[in-house]
Amino acid sequence: MPSPDLITERSDPAVQRIIDVTKHSRAVVKTVLIEDIEPLLQSIRAGVGFIEIYGLDTVTLPDELLDLCAEREIPVRLLAAPVANQVFKTEKKPKVFGLARVPKPSRLKDLSDETGDLILLDGVKIVGNIGAIVRTSFALGASGIVLVDSDLGSIADRRLIRASRGYVFSLPIVLASRDEALRYLQDNGMRPVVFEADGELAVGDLDGMDERLILMFGSERIGPSGDFSTIAASSVSIPMNPAAESLNVSVSAGIALHARARRNLAR
Repeated sequence: MPSPDLITERSDPAVQRIIDVTKHSRAVVKTVLIEDIEPLLQSIRAGVGFIEIYGLDTVTLPDELLDLCAEREIPVRLLAAPVANQVFKTEKKPKVFGLARVPKPSRLKDLSDETGDLILLDGVKIVGNIGAIVRTSFALGASGIVLVDSDLGSIADRRLIRASRGYVFSLPIVLASRDEALRYLQDNGMRPVVFEADGELAVGDLDGMDERLILMFGSERIGPSGDFSTIAASSVSIPMNPAAESLNVSVSAGIALHARARRNLAR
């Protein structure tokens, strides 16, 4: 396989494209920078449209990435160190990254045709937690995630892509207002289940429910809002040492999804 071309001049049009994408003040996000090998591989496999993929000239790109780019006809080039320094300046330079077109946002109605459980996160704002839940949801067969009051403007947030290791594009993730999410819960016919410290059911009881559920989690500090707790068909708790204050929300979601994995993965 021939070696990728090397970008040595600041005047190359790709350099300005990269700089534009890294600006934090962009009002409309149409392209996104995706960095590191695993997120790139997963994003490509998920069908994200890439403009080009780059590596620093000091890095040997793995054959797996080069082969996948060749298969999908994605151009690959190297970036000379002086040019990379001009592009990223004081920001940490990714060794391998790509410019991708932001996929069309998922909508709540897109979730209705799926078969696996849904995750609803109410007021979960820590991007690392959201990213971990995305990875676990994909791995254990959930069919989508609804984010309410997350403070994210787009799922193509670089922090979320990094935290999810690129799996953010592998299942539908919907940014919804509280009213939109409540209407959807009331109209879709799925069983909403809320996780609370004193739930009437234990998490192990979920394994015996052969129906599609919406698993609802709130922030560690206050849990789901009363709006979602009120419409829940059941409340669920996770047995734990009473001396422990709480579980991280991503851990709680992982425990719940593991309890549901036999049903969800079978579908």
